[in-house]
Amino acid sequence: MALIGASQSIAAPLGLGLAAAGANVVDVPATLAARARLLTTGGGRKTDATDAASVARVALHHHRLNPVQPEDQSTILRLLTEHRDDLTHERTRILNRLHGLLRDLVPGGAPTGLSADKAATALRGVRPANATDACRRDIARHLLAALRRIDAQLKNSETELSQAVTATGSSLTELPGVGVIMAAKILGYVGDVARFPNADHVASYTGAAPTDASSGPRKRHRLNTGGNRQLNSALHIIAVVQAHHSHLGRAYYQRILGEGKTPAEARRALKRRLANIIYRRILKIRNNDFSATS
Repeated sequence: MALIGASQSIAAPLGLGLAAAGANVVDVPATLAARARLLTTGGGRKTDATDAASVARVALHHHRLNPVQPEDQSTILRLLTEHRDDLTHERTRILNRLHGLLRDLVPGGAPTGLSADKAATALRGVRPANATDACRRDIARHLLAALRRIDAQLKNSETELSQAVTATGSSLTELPGVGVIMAAKILGYVGDVARFPNADHVASYTGAAPTDASSGPRKRHRLNTGGNRQLNSALHIIAVVQAHHSHLGRAYYQRILGEGKTPAEARRALKRRLANIIYRRILKIRNNDFSATS
């Protein structure tokens, strides 16, 4: 069975339910279905019937479509990391708003590197001179309470992520620059590593592999701006850490620089190498699990 966006769209519950029941379900990208529809009669008009026929054609002729897998530990990791990202963004928003209010309330401006404790200390010294300042102080107090709640949620989130990563048996946290949160994000977004034929496909999925831009006899490559941006960002952070604080990572980075490459090019090369290392580590975990259940 083939479904459009079976892992991300409104068809996701149906696709996951069928996969959990043992059915073979593949995820057909909407772009491929749209291209197939253009090749039919009718001027590419979109109807339920033409959609179903286009999806079926794509499923029959493309043999590298991703199978829909039942939800597992990687789904839990992705949900937890997305929730943590939401909390982090909300914390930043509250801090910015709180900083703006304290700037107007505290002589000389609000303290830098604002935290809940620093904000509480600053608010204790506020003596409103008028009703407007009293309103600012009350709003700041509400924001401070919200900030403390989010800080507590972030602390609990890290504990949950640590337990979820430990449950996978992953060794990613042994790599320099990969903490619990980073490992959870990688494992959550990679998902079932078996859907990638080899390390090159993982590198392409993360945007760490350059895209071919050759023309005729001229061979050249272009920076890949596609791929999963969450994984690409994670690889970038790990590469920056390893380029400066890891013996092996720094040695590789310096070697690429010695070949005449720019720092940005050397970081991209390190990201590509890290994609291979991460793929092998995740694949090893999966193979061990498979052997244990065979």
